[in-house]
Amino acid sequence: MDVKTTFLNGMIEEEVYIEHPEGFETVDHESHVCWLKRVLYGLKQAPCAWYTRIDNYFTGLGFMKSEVDVNLYHIVVEGKILIIILYVDDLILTGDDHLIKSCKEDLAREFEMKDMGLMHYFLGMEVW
Repeated sequence: MDVKTTFLNGMIEEEVYIEHPEGFETVDHESHVCWLKRVLYGLKQAPCAWYTRIDNYFTGLGFMKSEVDVNLYHIVVEGKILIIILYVDDLILTGDDHLIKSCKEDLAREFEMKDMGLMHYFLGMEVW
């Protein structure tokens, strides 16, 4: 699964102001700045804000975070396991087919997602 516009899903914890973007015209407010309510790409806080949001989402659903790899989550439901590996905006899901389908539906309700289908390549490695 791929999360579209990943960093735009992060929430800002502190007050951040930016200058007016190029092309933004104001006649009587040239000295004003924009107060960000959400994260933008290129913002230093963007990766951390995204990770905090997705981590809270997974743990809120009952997933446990691995002690060895903080990007690996798992949940056991009625003896069936679902494992999720997070790599920035890519998610690898493995485990019970029913749990995978349900998780994909939940993710699509929360974030704009693209289902990439079965994994064939990941981080330059071919997967069979």
